[in-house]
Amino acid sequence: MTDESRGIGGTIGPPWSVDVLADLHAGVLDDTQAAELWPLVNADPEARAILDALDATQADLASLADAPAPPMPAEFAARLDAALAAEAAAAFRERPQGATQAPRQAGPGDAPVVDLAAARRRRNKRLGWAAGVLTAAAAAVVAVTVAIPDTAQQPGTPDVAAPAPTGPSVGGDGAGAQALVGKAIGVRDFGPLQNEDRLDACIAAAGLDPKVRPEGIRPVNVGGKAGVMIILTTGKLAQFRLVAFGADCGPGNPAVLFDKVVGEK
Repeated sequence: MTDESRGIGGTIGPPWSVDVLADLHAGVLDDTQAAELWPLVNADPEARAILDALDATQADLASLADAPAPPMPAEFAARLDAALAAEAAAAFRERPQGATQAPRQAGPGDAPVVDLAAARRRRNKRLGWAAGVLTAAAAAVVAVTVAIPDTAQQPGTPDVAAPAPTGPSVGGDGAGAQALVGKAIGVRDFGPLQNEDRLDACIAAAGLDPKVRPEGIRPVNVGGKAGVMIILTTGKLAQFRLVAFGADCGPGNPAVLFDKVVGEK
């Protein structure tokens, strides 16, 4: 047990140490100390709030034993998708633009071509995510919440009026965007859209599948207009769908500047 003398005059009491409350809650104090502390703690609303949170945390942890494993968090799924896309991008960079390759029969030593969409579906079926919560850490979070009032405000709509174009220049129809794919894989630069929430609103407005997460995001100058280009996989090796949104896109206004598929057909 640590930090037991947080009270006035070296006695244990308000302001309460989270460590002391956690030890009391866990039953690790000796009987004399526990008998002395419980009346003081029960009479303190702030201390009771922390102990109630510890009770709730224990109940949540106990329920995990029978609960099904939730799906993998999007952050880690995106890393796996990015690794697959990086391999495809490497093959894409090594092949000259416009070059075609005649199909050939697979030999006995050849590896099968991977369908990225199918691989993801198999991955999502096999992988789950289990999370645990440290009781003392949860208590510390609750203590901070009790001590500090919530002053968060709802975010407003960012000012995106006529932003200056940034990033590489491409044609109004997306000409030249194909050359940006190799270096844009893994990049997450939202440019004039500023954050992922605004980009998601543009994706939804354009009717794109929200489950297909971008493998790359970067600002582009589309014929003099500020835009943000996303790189989507298509399920085919070395083939990508490039979609650019204008800076004014949002709910009900996709503002798509171009939408094209590049790479192997």
